[in-house]
Amino acid sequence: MRILILGAGKMGSFFTDLLSFDHEVAVYDIEPRRLRFLYNTQRFTSLDEVDAFAPEFVINAVSLKYTLQVFDELLPHLGRDCVLSDISSVKTGFREYYEQTGFRYVSSHPMFGPTFANLGDLSRENAIIISEGDYMGRIFFRDLYSRLGLNVKELTFAQHDETMAYSLSIPFVSTFVFSAVMKHQDTPGTTFKRHMKIARGVLSEDDTLLREILFNPHTKQKVESIRTELKELLHIIEERDEEAMTAYLTRIRANIES
Repeated sequence: MRILILGAGKMGSFFTDLLSFDHEVAVYDIEPRRLRFLYNTQRFTSLDEVDAFAPEFVINAVSLKYTLQVFDELLPHLGRDCVLSDISSVKTGFREYYEQTGFRYVSSHPMFGPTFANLGDLSRENAIIISEGDYMGRIFFRDLYSRLGLNVKELTFAQHDETMAYSLSIPFVSTFVFSAVMKHQDTPGTTFKRHMKIARGVLSEDDTLLREILFNPHTKQKVESIRTELKELLHIIEERDEEAMTAYLTRIRANIES
């Protein structure tokens, strides 16, 4: 199959390496330097080059800010039988966009990245495939992710964004708060060092990705829940209420054990 990958960033390059030995792959990126180290693939810096390639499948791996814009620019260069796809971490408005294009489409989200995941062993990582869209497109990604050993789950577009607000926004915001109040420690404890490792990893991510996660429409509610919990914990600390602290610890331990 002829597959066009949009964007030669971290995930675009990963998918290129993954697919280029089983398919005819081309990568498009407006920045030629990003294409330097890609091999076994065609490299495009102009959408006009897409015409002759005639892709059958497109994987859009550019940042969320530009995902739909790049699709708009690409569509005139595609045949009507081409399948569109994205791997975006937030999918608000994507279903409506895809359906107005008239193209077949599939959407997925590999729940791993180069910051913490071991790309050589993804057996403990997850991927989400959106249940709405082209059946054969979903089969393509399910087969691909299964070969990587990923745990695959299907969700609707709406369920995906709500899940991301819970599983990504809360950890990201918690890390931001830790980083905001953090001071250098000459003799850090084990727990502090572990938190520092997480914080450095999260904050090494591209600003665009962090914005994508935090600007998810469902994130505000999750951040408000953090504020509510902090207010309760602060009250317990101020009152030095041992009974309330015990009850609080019992409740939150149950959360992480479930």
